[in-house]
Parts: sequence; structure tokens; C-alpha cells
Amino acid sequence: MEIKVASVDSVIIYFDKNISKEISNKVKASYAYLKSLNNEAFIDIIPSYSSILITYELLKYDFESIKKYLEDELKNVKVDDDTNSKLVEIDVYYGEEVGFDLQRVASINKLTIEEVINLHSSKVYDVYTIGFLPGFAYLGVLDERIATKRLETPRKKIPKGSVSIADTQTAVYPKDSPGGWNIIGKTTFEFFDKNLEALSQIDINTRIKFNQISKEEFLKQGGII
Repeated sequence: MEIKVASVDSVIIYFDKNISKEISNKVKASYAYLKSLNNEAFIDIIPSYSSILITYELLKYDFESIKKYLEDELKNVKVDDDTNSKLVEIDVYYGEEVGFDLQRVASINKLTIEEVINLHSSKVYDVYTIGFLPGFAYLGVLDERIATKRLETPRKKIPKGSVSIADTQTAVYPKDSPGGWNIIGKTTFEFFDKNLEALSQIDINTRIKFNQISKEEFLKQGGII
């Protein structure tokens, strides 16, 4: 673990340079512990793949004092496995009408479309971090057999609900937006809801399982092709 200055009033706690389930669990456990301290001098605590950003009150801490405080407190963190984290199952229609890059992903990886679908929908994914857009959850880790680089030229508009992959991660676009990920399907699941206090049903303590559904079921759920 390493603590560095991010700006005049913030620090970053680095747990590792790599992205992995083990490091993600350390970040999640440390984030939960820091939140539980209810330290009034903490303005914001933001977890990422392998680090946590903390913005704090300058009248309470300088860098050296907050560094020591965090080092002392984080010794108390216990990292457990995440078998008790909530599992959210999401229905996906993997059709070429909505999965613009489904055939491309299959061809690049020398697989059939059905093999791509089976490999994507057979895993349970961890939420590593949320960013880029409100409700945009970065999920991992993809089966290496379908890992695919981002598009060289991003699309100007990707439809809301598009299920995508990039490198070893997968995600769902919570609203229409530009993007360069490979689109392999679509869901009606709402990743962003302004009526919720947390703005999303998904957080870093969520695990996600994608379930393949038919075109008919997708349309019945209100899906748009």
C-alpha cells in the first residue's frame, strides 16, 4: 500500500498497479472501513480499480498527518471473500440487430456467435468501479477467449442498455452516449435511476450474472431494436 498526494486537499491510496479480484476485494474492504469511520474531515471517498481517492478538510489534516492516520487505520481492515455480496441477474438479448459487434468479436477470437454468448453469460462478474457515466459499472473479468480490444474509431452514439466488452472487461451503457466498446447485446435493466438515492441498483459490492433471453422476451420487457 502506498499513499501519495493527489492535490492540495486530497490523497490517493494505491493498493497495487494491477487489476485483479484480490486487489478489488482489498479496495472494497478498505472503502467500507473508511466510510464506517464517519470522519467529518473526509469530504469524499472514491474507490477505483486498485486505489481510493480521499478529499479532506485542510483545517483538519496536512499530508503527513492524514498519511499517518490512514496507515494506522487501514491496519484494522479485514479482507473477506465476497460470497455474501448481492447478486443481480440481468437479462440480455444477444442478437445481431442490437449486438453490432457480435460477429466481429466472434471472428477475431475464432469462435461462433453462440460460443461468444455462452462464454459471456456463463460467468459471474465483480463490479470493480463505477465511472465514465453515472451507473456505468466496469465488470470483470471476462473469459480470455472473448477478450477483444476497443474499437479503433469510437461510435458517436451507443444506445442505452447496450451490453459491451473491451479488453478483459464488460459493461452496460446506462444511457445513450458515445463509446468505443464492442457491443454484443442489449438489456432493459436500468443501471441509472435518478429516483434512487444512490442513483443505481449497482454498486461496488454487487456481482452480476447475465442471462440470455430471446428476442420475443426482450421485446416483451420493453426492449427496443
